[in-house]
Amino acid sequence: MYGDEATIRRILTELGDTWAVVGLSSNRNRAAYGVAQVLQRFGKRIVPVHPSAETVHGERGYASLADIPFGVDVVDVFVNSDLAGAVADEAVVKGARAVWFQLGVVDEAAHERTRSAGLEMVMDRCPAIEIPRLN
Repeated sequence: MYGDEATIRRILTELGDTWAVVGLSSNRNRAAYGVAQVLQRFGKRIVPVHPSAETVHGERGYASLADIPFGVDVVDVFVNSDLAGAVADEAVVKGARAVWFQLGVVDEAAHERTRSAGLEMVMDRCPAIEIPRLN
């Protein structure tokens, strides 16, 4: 288990409502698209992060976390595990309060680095599954 219930609850309810969703594009067939909709339904502001920098669900997209001109609270990661560690490192630099690796995304070393930097972190879980359980 890469996220105890207390950590999941803190991230979803206490750490802020601006979620950068890395890997989110306008492709409706990708999991990130539906998860972002659920996050919005539960009051989160989503910020699409994808090389194409598309507007998704009415929110302007950015090519990278560094390109976002405002702070983000949580970085939700929809990239392959071999790329996820670099995204977690960028989240630390960006000043995020938490990193969430989606189902199937696991990087033990990134988890350790991120937690050591003082951020909350969950791996291999989905906020769209967890958030309805809290309400």
